[in-house]
Amino acid sequence: MARAKLWTKDFIVGIGLNLSMSMVFYLLMTSMAGYAAARFAAGEAAAGFASSSFVLGAVVARVLTGKYLDFIGRRRLLVITMAASVLASLAYLVADDLPVLLGLRIVHGIAFGAGNTAIMTAIQSIIPSSRRGEGTGYFGTATTLSTALGPYLGVIIPRQFDFAMLFVASAIMSVIALACCLLIRLPVQELSDYQRRTKWHLKLGTLVDRDGLRIGSVMLLAGTAYAAALVFLAGYAAEHGAAPAASLFFVAFAAASLVARLFVGRLQDVFGDNAVIFPVFVCDIAGNILLAMWPTMSGIILAGVLIGLGFGSLMPCMQAITVKSVPMNRVPVATASFFLLLDAGSGIGPVVLGFLYPMTGGNGMFLVCAGLVVVAIGVYIWVHGHRRGGRPGREIVA
Repeated sequence: MARAKLWTKDFIVGIGLNLSMSMVFYLLMTSMAGYAAARFAAGEAAAGFASSSFVLGAVVARVLTGKYLDFIGRRRLLVITMAASVLASLAYLVADDLPVLLGLRIVHGIAFGAGNTAIMTAIQSIIPSSRRGEGTGYFGTATTLSTALGPYLGVIIPRQFDFAMLFVASAIMSVIALACCLLIRLPVQELSDYQRRTKWHLKLGTLVDRDGLRIGSVMLLAGTAYAAALVFLAGYAAEHGAAPAASLFFVAFAAASLVARLFVGRLQDVFGDNAVIFPVFVCDIAGNILLAMWPTMSGIILAGVLIGLGFGSLMPCMQAITVKSVPMNRVPVATASFFLLLDAGSGIGPVVLGFLYPMTGGNGMFLVCAGLVVVAIGVYIWVHGHRRGGRPGREIVA
């Protein structure tokens, strides 16, 4: 039997949309705290909120988008949110005080959260079910590339030009994303009777999905561990005389993630979830232990490779599991619930670990992160691996 076709025009355009959308996120997240401090003399807390308020807006948007995505229309919502992203990027140029900047960041985060939930959900209607893991992995390479290119350009552009040019670059990437929204064609999802009956019911069960939260709880723990590297690695590497290794860590992470995503999804489709997820966890644990025990140039770069193979592969694999665990009419809510907990790990994790850092030091903190991934393994076995993770090709529809 011929394999279902994956590389369609719409799938390729979707990858381009994901790349340009993610680039906007990482371009601004990297530099917004510094901009708030330089432009408005913001204190450390306010400058940090200027960056993280974007995530706050995204979290709020994900909760409502999951429920109302198919009422609005997936392509229509993508066009609306990317048009809003263009306007928000340009509005940074005229934001003249800190409260306006903070409000704008929240609005921009809402646009990103809604648009990201829409494309992450819609792409699953394009990927053949028999190639779910493979397609999700390929689609995720766009996010991987943005994690390397976005922070790099977010530092280089203000240094070589100014912050205004950074906001122009964000607007350009948003225009590219908007163009992709206009080019892509998405299947129209028919509303179920349940969706119609509960349209205006804002109960917990209609806003979040149990399966999405269950699988997302694994990403909450693993995402918290990775957030430690995002926030604290630069200072930790400098403490050990290996400051240049911090940027090379993320290059190694992106390269390893990109390579892994080219084949991990296919292995997941063929051999089942457990055959991939457990080795991925082991790589993530090993990388965090290496950061704790060998904070040298070589050790940090090698840790970037291992965590790239680990956490970098985990997200698309777990997303594929989430989609397979629910009926298609629940995919929007399940996807939103999954990314809600992933965002929570990225947003709350650095705060919690920041309290630990003075007591444990960087070495102890990264050992704690390795322990979080061990706990994530236990949660994965409990919520999925012990009963469904070993069987490839099965779609869970109830």
